[in-house]
Amino acid sequence: MAKHKRQAPQANDPTAPPKAATLKDLLSSEVLNKLKTQADDLKSQEAERKVKELKEKEEARKAEKKRLENDFEYLLANDKSDWRTFK
Repeated sequence: MAKHKRQAPQANDPTAPPKAATLKDLLSSEVLNKLKTQADDLKSQEAERKVKELKEKEEARKAEKKRLENDFEYLLANDKSDWRTFK
């Protein structure tokens, strides 16, 4: 028996119900442009906030390291020198 190929339903079927309009179709171009610029502004503000936060963390880490370098007890506790190598 021969197999028959099935045809996919056509996209321009006149009996199919019309597709619902999307929000993008309903909004005017001015509103879309305003929303896009607002989204871009929010993204740039978020990126600036992340950069600032990373910079503050780095500065805090450097300040803590500098403070610990002056702490004699910390230096003795974390001394990694092996005195056998200096004989």
